[in-house]
This record gives sequence, C-alpha cells and structure tokens, in this order.
Amino acid sequence: MAGSAGTTSAVLHTDQITPAGTLEAPPLPRPRGPLSEAILSALRRRAGHLSVPPAAHGGDPLADDDLQLALYVCYEQHYRSFAGVDPEWEWQPSLLAARRSLEAPFEQALREAVAVPAAAPEQVEATLRAMVAADDAPALSRTLERHASRERFSEFLIHRSAYQLKEADPHSWAVPRLAGRPKEALVEVQSDEYGGGAPGRMHATLFAGSMRALGLDDRYGAYLDRLPGTTLATVNLMSLMGLHRRLRGGIVGHLAVFEMTSPVPNRRYAAGLRRLGLEAATEFFDEHVEADAVHEAVAAHDLAEGLARTEPDLTDDILFGGAALLELEGRFARAVLRAWDAGTSSLLPQASG
Repeated sequence: MAGSAGTTSAVLHTDQITPAGTLEAPPLPRPRGPLSEAILSALRRRAGHLSVPPAAHGGDPLADDDLQLALYVCYEQHYRSFAGVDPEWEWQPSLLAARRSLEAPFEQALREAVAVPAAAPEQVEATLRAMVAADDAPALSRTLERHASRERFSEFLIHRSAYQLKEADPHSWAVPRLAGRPKEALVEVQSDEYGGGAPGRMHATLFAGSMRALGLDDRYGAYLDRLPGTTLATVNLMSLMGLHRRLRGGIVGHLAVFEMTSPVPNRRYAAGLRRLGLEAATEFFDEHVEADAVHEAVAAHDLAEGLARTEPDLTDDILFGGAALLELEGRFARAVLRAWDAGTSSLLPQASG
C-alpha cells in the first residue's frame, strides 16, 4: 500500500513486549525544531537552568510538530517522564517557565478557534449535547468500520496510544479540585476507567491488548517519534486543562464530551476489526460501547451540569473544554483522512538507521 511502509514493520514477538502494567519510562524522542531541541537537550542534563526560544509566529500552534512535541515532553514530567531524566526536572522553575511559554500560544489558539455558546448553568447538559450534534467533523470511525485495512487500523491505534496507554490519568487531576456530587460523579467514571479494581481490566491495559493483537509494540511512548502535532495536541489539551486548577471546568467539559462521543465510534471500531477477522483486538472497544453509554449520562448531567450549578462561574470553561475537544478531534480526523485519501501514511516517517 502506497506510503504505508514502516507503519507496522516493527512487529514484535510476545517475549519482546514489556507488559503494559510496568512503569518503564520510554526513551527521549527526537527533536523536531528549536523548541523541542532546547527542551530535550536540557533534560539530558541534571536539573538546572533552561531557556527556550520564543515560539515561532505564523505557524499553527494547534498542529505545529515542534511546539506540540516540546509541550508534550514538558507534560510527561508529570506522568512517567523519560529514561535517564533527572526527576528534579518535574518542578524545576525554569522548565515550568518554559512550559508556560509553550502553553500560552496553544491556549490562545484554542480560544480563537472555538466558539463557546452562552448558556445558563442549568442548560449545560443540553448545550453540550447540541454542540456534539452540530459537530461536522468527518467520521473517521465510519471509514475504519467499512473500509480500513489492517495497516490503517494499526496506524489508528498508534495515534491513539499516546492517550489510551495512560487513559483516564489527565482527567484524574480534577478529583481533588471538585467537591460534592460533581466529585462523586467524576470518581464514579474514573473508577470504571481504571477497571473497578478488577485485575487486568484497566482500560489502558485493554488497549495494550488490542495493540498486541495487531502486532504492535504496547510499551508506553514507543511510537512518540511517529506522532504528528495534530495527534499530540489532542493529548496536550487534556494535560493543559488537567494540570491547571483554573481550567478545572475545562477538563470536566472535556470528559463529558469525551464520554458522550464514545459509544458509537467504539462500536464502529469493533465492527471494523471483526470485518478484518481481528476479534482478539476488539475487547477494548466493546468495553467502551457498554461502559460509556452509562458514563455519558453521569458525565454530562451529574458532573458537567452539576459543577456548573455548584460553581456557576465555571460554566463557560466547561463549555470551552467540550468545544476544544471537538475542535482538535476534528483536526485530527481530517489530517488522518487526508493522508489516507492521498495513499500515504498519517504517521511521521520512521527514522532511518
């Protein structure tokens, strides 16, 4: 298939794959420009001074490979970090300042790209549902259900691995920042995301199983060098809103829309995998069809609208979080489908040598 060379070339045997439940940190990725070069060069040293050049003007901060990788690497210090990185970097003031200089153009571009409708707190659930219904992004899930080859499905899983292998973690930053029924609702949803305490049922673990079923490397961060800025932006959005208390309304709105838009696409993904005879890869998607049908009601009503009723000043932020998700997911879907329509891979080229 034209342009897809390298997408699934590194097929691994089971004994070569590190179990998803381990905490092995991935290697640092390759830089993509002056921003990521400055961050990555610093992280190879002991924690200390760091400065980054100003973010370039004229590009698209929502898709720029260099900016999005640099920001992703900064955020990863609050997750698993990278092999050999001094843990003191996580709270090093110079790295936090550099991260802030990257967040500013990203957040500004998001706010300029989305229109947040006016709504009263008691209208939040209905408004979020109307936003989802009005979304005109292309249905990537329909292409995967009806037409995608095994190679295209592998590409899709590689894109999604940036989030799914740490599924629920960015939203969990909001737990200590809420109270009352909204907090209970968030914990209810998150508990299911982490498998409800049942061994092997964490959604991240199930996703790793889907990757293995397609012969992919399920190690955390294994494909970071292949992920374009449009993909990294979808994950950076969650980290941005999850890590900033001022944006707690945004991460709640993001989760609500995330759950509301999950059951139908996941049903399609599972159907597409079965069409290809890949039943072993469907468990993750089947789980989301069932679980998220329940989660969407809890997240939309008890969590999102519940938070708006409790803290009316957060209403606009809740709607912004949902709108930002739809915007970036639409950009992601369009980028993938453009590449596929052109007969090329939607991933960045594999490094030679």
